[in-house]
Amino acid sequence: MIMLQQSSSARDRQLSDWYERIRTGQLKLPRFQRFEAWDRGRIVGFLNTVIQNLPVGVTLLLEVGDGEKFISRYVKTAPEPGTRVTEHLLDGQQRLTALWRSMHNNYEGEKYFVYFPEFDPRGEESREAKEVCITYQGRWEHKGNRRPVWADSPKGCLDRGLVPLELLRPEDVSAEISHWIADATAHLEPADDAPDAMRRFKELTTRREQLRGTLTALRERVAHFNLPYLALPAATDADVALQVFVNMNTNSKPLSMFDLTVAKVEGETGESLHDHQEHLEETYPQATRYGDLSSPILQTAALVQGQPPNQSGIAAMDKQALVQNWTGMENAIARAADFLARQHVYDAARLPTNVVFPVVAACLTQVPVDGDLAGQAERLLRAYVWSAFFTTRYEGAVSTRALQDYKRLVELLNGSAVAATAKDYASVPVMNRVEYPLPTGEQLMRVGWPKGSDRMARAVLATTLYFGGWDFADGLPASYQSLQTREYHHVFPDALLQDADIESYLALNCALITWKTNRKIGRKDPLEYIKDRVQWSSEAEVGQRFETHLLDYKELAAAHYVGTDGQPLKGAALAQKLGPDFERFLERRAKRVARTAGQLAQGDIPTLGLAFGRAEGLPA
Repeated sequence: MIMLQQSSSARDRQLSDWYERIRTGQLKLPRFQRFEAWDRGRIVGFLNTVIQNLPVGVTLLLEVGDGEKFISRYVKTAPEPGTRVTEHLLDGQQRLTALWRSMHNNYEGEKYFVYFPEFDPRGEESREAKEVCITYQGRWEHKGNRRPVWADSPKGCLDRGLVPLELLRPEDVSAEISHWIADATAHLEPADDAPDAMRRFKELTTRREQLRGTLTALRERVAHFNLPYLALPAATDADVALQVFVNMNTNSKPLSMFDLTVAKVEGETGESLHDHQEHLEETYPQATRYGDLSSPILQTAALVQGQPPNQSGIAAMDKQALVQNWTGMENAIARAADFLARQHVYDAARLPTNVVFPVVAACLTQVPVDGDLAGQAERLLRAYVWSAFFTTRYEGAVSTRALQDYKRLVELLNGSAVAATAKDYASVPVMNRVEYPLPTGEQLMRVGWPKGSDRMARAVLATTLYFGGWDFADGLPASYQSLQTREYHHVFPDALLQDADIESYLALNCALITWKTNRKIGRKDPLEYIKDRVQWSSEAEVGQRFETHLLDYKELAAAHYVGTDGQPLKGAALAQKLGPDFERFLERRAKRVARTAGQLAQGDIPTLGLAFGRAEGLPA
């Protein structure tokens, strides 16, 4: 075991000194450090700690001797003067990055201010706080201008008791402060011929001096704020420094497994996993539709190396092999995203279970892009993902079960995938219908609303989109782009079912379509309700669109709930007619979903004729 000759003691360092070391490039970050992770709330919290002169935890440095032990980068937006680096910041990046960027106000989406209640001309009821504090204002672009406009106006800021945080920078900004105060109060300057010009000018001078004095006092407090640190000597071996970094960030909770793995990969290989991920996202942007890729990357790599896709498996994998096999894995992740899109599952919000993504990607590292094996792999993986969507296989011991399924899938891919039989498929645990049966129609009828994260609800929705999910209004098929403007809506209206005290938020009562209006529509019959919101041409054409959602247009057209007097049915009369109709609607759509899911879960490509029972002469 490598040991330090002497333990480190905390040392004091004023914030102005930290600032200067960042400005001159003496302090840099090892490249394996994660990027900015703090949100506005944490930034404000830290800055309030500074202006209130409250204690903060220590940072960790590695002193740099003759050469840098790690590839490094500058603090984001800091100058890059190319001067000699004397320190690497191992822990504390978020604080110092927030400090530097807020004091230059170069965040794209917000601007930071100090709020001084004593300079807020508004009444006490309108003031943001009773004490000096840090606040921010969100920013946005509109017609080439930054909004709100007042945030760049000294007068607009001071009218709200705000002073931009860049005036607290611990460097010589006296001229900048003078200009800002002058601009902020210029409207108060009296005309030379005003009868009370002298009095008003004296009042203005006093106000300016008070503002300058208050700013100067706060600047002093900020400049002398103590941000202590521990320093590892320059003689410390790189692996020891890396281990200290990992230990510090494992015993608390600042870093994710991805961040820690980034550090270990760089320590062992000199490669930047951040750079590799950026390349993947830039080259194959479709993969990012299924969420942040940091976890799937590591989970895929772990599976490929025969490790479970969890923290222990990721920690145990060979980092050199991860880097050496990166190109193949990158391609496989992109192919996995394309595969999911071919299943008509287009993004993270519609993916029933996340675990299939790394399993499919890991399998595709073993599969050529084309040829017989590619075709058979498509069939096998189709059976795998739909089995995962519709069974309880991944509701417990997810990582262990994913590894078990992956190993058997790879055996089939490397062996007899081209001639794999139903018995071979059943040897993959998730496809063992004795252990993991597909849901019955009755079970599907009680599955909840698919807008949340429920696996089965999303699986039902995915099935109703499998045949294209053409939009009722414009006829466009479902795609990643078109789904961004679609909404989850009831087929049998919520208001109608509520009047009969019937549960409406069921997956089988959902259609993912666009509305032509956001106006509220009351209790109506299903087809009338949809017609009020969707513009279409011929009923024959619309009937085809309905079928691509596994809906029967004629069935909905026949659903009317009006009495002999022409008035809407209510109470028991409504429930007596609507209840059986809705139950029958759910039962029929459940059969279509079950038939489709059954075909998909054995690797087949279903047809609408089969889904509606037309091929077998069954009821739709």
